[in-house]
Amino acid sequence: MPQTVVLFHSALGLRPAIHKFAELLRSQGHTVHTPDLFDGEVFSNLDDGIRKRDSLGIPVLIQRALASVEQLPTDVVYAGFSLGAASAQFLAGSRVGARGAILMHAALSLGMIGVDNWPAVPVQIHYAAGDPWMDSAVVESFAKAARVSGQSCDVFEYEGNAHLFDDDGSADYAPHSSASMRQRVLEFLAKL
Repeated sequence: MPQTVVLFHSALGLRPAIHKFAELLRSQGHTVHTPDLFDGEVFSNLDDGIRKRDSLGIPVLIQRALASVEQLPTDVVYAGFSLGAASAQFLAGSRVGARGAILMHAALSLGMIGVDNWPAVPVQIHYAAGDPWMDSAVVESFAKAARVSGQSCDVFEYEGNAHLFDDDGSADYAPHSSASMRQRVLEFLAKL
């Protein structure tokens, strides 16, 4: 069944890689929204993107994420890359009616997104085993909490240490991991 997906960008901004991922989902019949939380700015390295994140501040980014879905129905799938995964996780955990959450290159604890219990929302988490930005203990803790809701929480760990391994315009790009992740995301959406 086709889904409506809200796809949030990483700290590199709304780069071509995000649009390509959105087009892949659209090619399977899904409706995809790609909010721009960075005022049109894109970056080629993570340090610059993190400076942008910090200059805006997390409260502003949360408000922008909330505003980006204000006019959408509640029964959507939230997905995101790295920084965008935090937005996706926050909205899926706090906005009633979410159909699913796809967290790529990031996952936060429930406390970090301000919820005590994960709602009955299925989740997929994707990250590289040696990613210096990921804490596997946090991933496992969140996955355990999410499974308590009675829904699935599938965690996929990929080889290597690349953070944004799906971004074909970054030095982190890992084609094999990217292809595997994309296939798993499509399968997840098809099952909802």
